[in-house]
Parts: sequence; C-alpha cells; structure tokens
Amino acid sequence: MSTAPSPRPDDTAGTPGTTDPPALTGRSPTPAAAPAHPGRELWLRRGAVGVLLGALLWCVAALLAPHGSALRQFLAALLCAAGAVAAQHVLGVDRRLAEQARQSREHARQTQEEARQLAERARRAESTPAETAATVREVLTRHTQDITRLIESRFAQERQDAESRAQQALVSVDGSVPDLADRFAEVLAPGPSILHTFVRLEMRRVVGHLTDLTSLSAECPGENHDWMLSLTRAAEQSICATSTSVDRQFWESEPASRYLQGQQEAIEERGVPVRRVFLVESARELDDRLLRLCEEQELLGIGVRVSVLPELPPHLQRGTTNDFIVYDEAVSFEIDQDLRDVNVRTRLIARQNHVQDRMKRFRELWEAGMTLRELETRVDDEEGDTWMVDSGE
Repeated sequence: MSTAPSPRPDDTAGTPGTTDPPALTGRSPTPAAAPAHPGRELWLRRGAVGVLLGALLWCVAALLAPHGSALRQFLAALLCAAGAVAAQHVLGVDRRLAEQARQSREHARQTQEEARQLAERARRAESTPAETAATVREVLTRHTQDITRLIESRFAQERQDAESRAQQALVSVDGSVPDLADRFAEVLAPGPSILHTFVRLEMRRVVGHLTDLTSLSAECPGENHDWMLSLTRAAEQSICATSTSVDRQFWESEPASRYLQGQQEAIEERGVPVRRVFLVESARELDDRLLRLCEEQELLGIGVRVSVLPELPPHLQRGTTNDFIVYDEAVSFEIDQDLRDVNVRTRLIARQNHVQDRMKRFRELWEAGMTLRELETRVDDEEGDTWMVDSGE
C-alpha cells in the first residue's frame, strides 16, 4: 500500500517559480500596476511648460522694454504661464474626448463584426430563419443600447467636469480674490513679508479690475497711464482722442513720451490710424507752443486738428469737454476732472451705446476743427496784429 500523501486541491497551482501559460490555466496574466499618481506627473509637465513660456515672455519683455516696470513684466509672464497650463489642460480634454470617440467607433466596429459573424453562423446553422433573425436583432439591439449609454455617460461626465471647472474659475472680489492673492503671494514672494503683502495687494487690485470689466466698465482713482499704454499697444483698428487744456502739461511728461512712442508703433507696425483733436477754451491759447505740439505729433503720423470751444456750433458747445480716447471704436478711456480741473478718476467703458456717443462726439469735433495749416495761419495773424478773437468778446 502506498504511503504517499494524496494530492490536495491547493497543490494544483504547480511548482513555485513556474507560470502556466494562459492557454493552459485559463487565467489571464495579472495586469501591471498602474502608476500611483498618474495626474501628478501630467500637471508637473504642464507646469514646467508654463514656467518656460512665462520665463521666455519675461525675457522678451525685458529686452523690448528694458526701462519698463519689472512688476508688469512679471505679471504678464505669470499670466502667460497660467494660460499655457490652461491651454494644455483644454487640449488634454479634447484628446480624451477624441480617444473616447475612437474607442466608441472601435467598439461599434467590433460589434458589427460580431453581428456579421453571428449572422454567418446562423445562416449555416440548422435553426429556422425566424429564430436566426430574432437572435441577430437581439444582439444588435443590445450592443446598440450599450454604445449609446456609453457615449451619453461619457459626454455627460465631461460636461459636468467642464461646468465644475468653469464655476471654480469664476472669481469674485469679495470671495475668492483674497485667497487667490494669498496663494500667489506665497509662491511668488518668498522673501521679506512686505513683498508678500505687496504681491497680494497687487493681485487683488488687478483681479478686481478684471472682474469689474465683466460688466463692461471699470474705474480707478487718479490718472492710470498703464491702462492708456496697454490699450494703445492692443489697438488694431483705430485710436480717436481728445485733449483739453487741462492735460496740456501732460505732453511735457515722461508718460507722454512713452504714449506717443506706443502710438507711433501702432501706426508704423500695425497700420492703426491715430487722430487727435485739441480743445482750447479760448482763441488766445492758439500760440506757438500749441503749434509746435501739433507739428511734433503730425511728424509721428498722427492726424491733428484744433477746435476753439467758443467758436464751435452751439450744439457742440453743449457736449462734454472731458478727455476721452476711443480704441477700435469699442472701448472708451476717459479722465474726469473736479472743479479745480484736477484729474480725479480714470474710467474704462465698453458699453456699446456709450462708445457710439463718444465716437459721434469725436467725429463732430474733428469736422469742425482747424487743420495744422489753418492753425499756422491763425498764429501768423496773431503775430501780424490781425488776431481773431473769440466770437462774442
């Protein structure tokens, strides 16, 4: 009698260290372990691309405008980096949708192939034609319903994800802006605490203005030359401006030189026509100083005319005399003065009816204004003691 132990069910696994092929064991091989954090590496790569693009933009901005504000260059680079990361994310969503669509088409193709094979087998089988047709219809119906549910569920999930991201991206001045500013300050200002506070306050100010523009209007106290220069660089169709006696000292300042340089670049590099109407409160202001100012701007390619307010038709005298600049006939940059003729507020208004009123006002002042040649004649008349005084004086 044999004393060998009888085999147990657990012993069928085979000798340790050996692996049966799937055809013999009937078991599929164990799938490879998925990476622990597949999304972390993807976001790291996206962040790296965004940092590289932001650094490149910063270097280009520093080369093109070496005397410009380092903070504005840095914020522009930051926004570029964030845009690059967001663009990669959107493209990734599109690629996933395309992959899902491809998989759905592959699934449909496989289903059709299975149905074809089933129909072929059914044709050769000994079953009745009615039973074969019923089986084919059942298979096709089942697979069609599966594909429809798969596509609808995936697209519904993508829509929910997109809506969730859009809601998270909405920023309000009273809610998320402080948190967003704090996070930027922690990342961008690791040095003294004053830099941390400065970055946080600047981010809150900038994002606050951007949030205001969602209502097509924003304003800030005093004169904002940065808005004026940025809009000049962004203009693609036209720049129409008025200049009153209040801002006559502005043309002697350093921001004015950068403003005129920006307008010259818009004219020469992008073909943007620039026109300006100087408004004076009295004909006695038509002097050599104003003439030289107009000649200087005409040499830069700027169209210039001069209007004497008391000499305008009555309906034009009743209009506003505040300075305004209309960019691309879409945005009005305006400066308000107080009773002492001090610039107290700068506003951006993109409401269509308001911009159209401003453009109508500009065209009327332009048509009623003197050309540079006519201004030279008036100034020469003054020197020849044949000065033309304001009507009614």
